[in-house]
Amino acid sequence: MNKKLLHTLEFHKIVAMLRHHTSTSLGDRVAEEIRPSSSLEEVKRRLQATDEAFAVDRLKGGAPFGGIRDVEGSVKRARLGGMLNPSELLDIAGTLSGGRRLRRFLQGVHEDHPIPLLDDLSGLLVEHRPLEQSIAAAIDDNAYVMDAASPELGRVRAELRTGETRIRERLEQMLRSSSTQKMLQEALITIRNDRYVIPVKQEYRSHFGGMIHDQSASGATLFIEPEAVVQMNNRLRELKFKEEQEVEKILLKLSAQVAEVNGDLLANLSILAQLDFLFAKAALAREMRATLPHMNDRGYLRLKRGRHPLIAREVVVPLDVELGSGFSSLIITGPNTGGKTVTLKTIGLLSLMAMSGLFVPTEDDSELCVFDAIYADIGDEQSIEQSLSTFSSHMTNIISILREMTPKSLILLDEVGAGTDPAEGSALAIAILEHIHRTGCRMVATTHYSELKAYAYERQGVINASMEFDVQTLSPTYRLLVGVPGRSNAFAIAERLGLDKAIIDHARGEVNEEDQRVESMIASLEENRLTAEAERKSAEQLRAETDALRQELEREQNKFREQREKMLERAEREAADAVARARREADEIIADLRRMALEEQSAIKEHKLIDVKRRLEEAVPELKKKGAPAKTPKKAREVQPGDEVRVPSLGQKGHVVEISGSDVLVQLGIMKMKVAKADIELVGNGESGAQTSKQQPPKAVTGLKRSRDENVRTELDLRGLNIEESIVEVDRFLDESILANFHQVYIIHGKGTGVLRQGIQDYLRRHRGVAGFRLGNYGEGGSGVTVVELK
Repeated sequence: MNKKLLHTLEFHKIVAMLRHHTSTSLGDRVAEEIRPSSSLEEVKRRLQATDEAFAVDRLKGGAPFGGIRDVEGSVKRARLGGMLNPSELLDIAGTLSGGRRLRRFLQGVHEDHPIPLLDDLSGLLVEHRPLEQSIAAAIDDNAYVMDAASPELGRVRAELRTGETRIRERLEQMLRSSSTQKMLQEALITIRNDRYVIPVKQEYRSHFGGMIHDQSASGATLFIEPEAVVQMNNRLRELKFKEEQEVEKILLKLSAQVAEVNGDLLANLSILAQLDFLFAKAALAREMRATLPHMNDRGYLRLKRGRHPLIAREVVVPLDVELGSGFSSLIITGPNTGGKTVTLKTIGLLSLMAMSGLFVPTEDDSELCVFDAIYADIGDEQSIEQSLSTFSSHMTNIISILREMTPKSLILLDEVGAGTDPAEGSALAIAILEHIHRTGCRMVATTHYSELKAYAYERQGVINASMEFDVQTLSPTYRLLVGVPGRSNAFAIAERLGLDKAIIDHARGEVNEEDQRVESMIASLEENRLTAEAERKSAEQLRAETDALRQELEREQNKFREQREKMLERAEREAADAVARARREADEIIADLRRMALEEQSAIKEHKLIDVKRRLEEAVPELKKKGAPAKTPKKAREVQPGDEVRVPSLGQKGHVVEISGSDVLVQLGIMKMKVAKADIELVGNGESGAQTSKQQPPKAVTGLKRSRDENVRTELDLRGLNIEESIVEVDRFLDESILANFHQVYIIHGKGTGVLRQGIQDYLRRHRGVAGFRLGNYGEGGSGVTVVELK
């Protein structure tokens, strides 16, 4: 890309904006040299690096470049053996420290958000902590060589401070002397030529020995170094000379250390310059609200709402254009100041920016091409010095373009063929455009010639476009209309301005019939376009309304689901509370049973059992589940004596003793209870229970008794049973023991693996009738037996 083209498309202004965002002079130097590349791979790599910097800028607000300075000159002078001053050494240390911080920052970002190119680039930064530490140990933040830089410097400066103190003390004695005070202009100590002096009146100069170093402007005051401190000042000068020598020795030593690593330092500067340049591109993209374009080398270009970056965002009209797909040449017509030239410059400038690795101010999914060259003939380049007319100037430029262009070039021509006779100019313009089109270039040209409209309409691969003009307001809208040629608005404008209708009609009659047909065709096309655009806006409005309704429906559905979930949660909590209340009621009923058994000391009356049963039934919460189909109970055979049954209202299993009409007497552990036949369920098919009843006919018991004379044991042997079976037996055993008024019982579970023992003891912890338990002692069975204390 030649400099003339870059200046024509105002690329230098983009460079100036980019340089404004650099953080260091290193990055500014790189930004100043930015140029477009014609290599697709190189452009993609540049854009990827910019995209990574843009991601860091978005996530972290930019990268830290504090402390980094351009120390290239200092490093090169140190390499040649020169001595660096403290400020230069301090800048080198700050640059090393800043590079280390930047590297660690980018590595930290890379761990959370991959930025491979920036991570690789920052990974090349070399750390030199020993050099940093040496400079920091010798020079403070004010670029002053510290006393601790070397033992000799510390000793010399200590002597200097002592000598200065002694001189001041001697001179202050003289100032306090009454005989000396009248000779002094002022009672103060000052310094002249690095030597301590006192101000003496002119008339008393002979009364002081020593040396005169200066006098006031009026000559009334002489600054005299008294003879008493001359030797002391001489010693002070010697110490200061030694101090200078020692400081120079320290600086030379540090400069030599810089020279040893000068290659790494210069390489670091180059890397830091590139990183600063990349983050400047990211900051420029943020400022422009630019996006990452897709790139190709097929000659295809598609801008979606592209904006000229040098026009204020508030006033610029976005550009939508496509080139290189159905057509390779675009002929734009329209009135002056309608935006044709801005359109050309926008296409060219955005292409240059993308080829330079910069984001472009367009919407997402815009696509640009990497051209081998971009050529432009834009603006009036008439030169009085060269005696060239406007036409000659344009033709000279176009001839140069025709000589250098290739099929992979982009050609931008503004007002092609202008500046000469319209007939010859239009014919020449058509010939030039045809030659460029046959070459295969991508071309965008603007013109006023109506003949070019017909050329674009008839030629394959060439398409008309125009800049929209609002006749009602007599002003351009700056919108590009692809596929619609520009129409002459002279008659319409004249009519709007008030020109007599007869004159306008006469003028229309002077236009030949073919031109009138073309104008009518263009007017019809424009009318159809406006109608289609209005319908498109209406469709977009309908779609927006539909989307709004859909979103409202989704919100309502989400609200309904949330309410349903809340209701379900509330119902579950209420059910849980009901179950908890039922459990507490059941526990209270069982406690009442046990209390009555202990208090009665005799059989419990039937009406009391019925009342307790009713209370148990009322304690069960009724939970209705919607949508759950009712289960059809299986038809079971009639209950017979000896069958094993379950009483749901009590939650207990037992055996049928006898049947009396609709009531059944059921053996529940040691209790016998009369329940309704509808309140029992067969366990299994009941056959084993029937057979058992035949072999062992049940005893007829009419009530529940508590007596120690019954066969109630104080121990339970569970060996050979699993945990589930054992829990059932333990529950039954504990109920019998409590009713028998036992205070201590024994559960034999054996030693084994300890699983059965652990399961039984877990159950005992939850049992309301157990006061405590322990393993058996010696003689009681040891760990194979659990001794249970009952309440």
